[in-house]
Amino acid sequence: MTMTRRIRAALVHLGISALVASIAAAAMLGIWFPPPYFEAMGADGLILILVAVDVILGPLVTLIVFAPGKARHLLVFDLAVIATLQAAAFSYGAFVISQARPVYMLFVRDRFEITAADEIRDEELAKVQRAEFRTLPHLRPRLAAAEMPTDPGEQMSLMMSAIQGVDLKTFPQYYVPYEMQLDLVRTKAQPLAKLGERHPEAAATLARAIAATGMPEERLKFLPLRARKKDMSVLVDAATGRIEGYVAIDPW
Repeated sequence: MTMTRRIRAALVHLGISALVASIAAAAMLGIWFPPPYFEAMGADGLILILVAVDVILGPLVTLIVFAPGKARHLLVFDLAVIATLQAAAFSYGAFVISQARPVYMLFVRDRFEITAADEIRDEELAKVQRAEFRTLPHLRPRLAAAEMPTDPGEQMSLMMSAIQGVDLKTFPQYYVPYEMQLDLVRTKAQPLAKLGERHPEAAATLARAIAATGMPEERLKFLPLRARKKDMSVLVDAATGRIEGYVAIDPW
């Protein structure tokens, strides 16, 4: 009987934890990792860790410490400690995910790149002149572009940073509205036929992505999307340079 009540308490805790974790995960996915960011940034691993800690750890500890014969005040204390530790672990997990969230989809030179919050340093934000880029987006990622500076000294500094793995996308002082780069987007965009030639095995996937845009194939071109977990292809309107969709096909 004691074991039955202990299991029941753990299952109740599991149900509450699963509900809270599901709501939080859905909110984070919908706000921070809308398509294509979830797949491109590998958010599945982050969410899995968060849910595992919250849904498994708390109920498991409850199963261990719950003893119906224990004094009520001691039982309440134990459960309060468990809830506090679980909340702290969940908060830390949410903080880690918030730091890894995508904040910008950037057009850079001849491709798109996704910049995560933890890639932009505060000292670089302090150098930003354009008001719209002085703070990181807190909700959905924003579309923008990055352009090389004209000053030779800054160009050399960026080249040295790139060698160390810190690329142009991490310097928000060089961000500009995406609309300012539309001409370059149209120039650099590649025919969809080239993507099909590189990956004939993905013809059906490409066809579905084209159909999802609602545009005829001849109106579309593609550009590479480089991301932390998985590179993809961005479908753009050949006439306007506007993004029309994404397809999970390696652009290289």
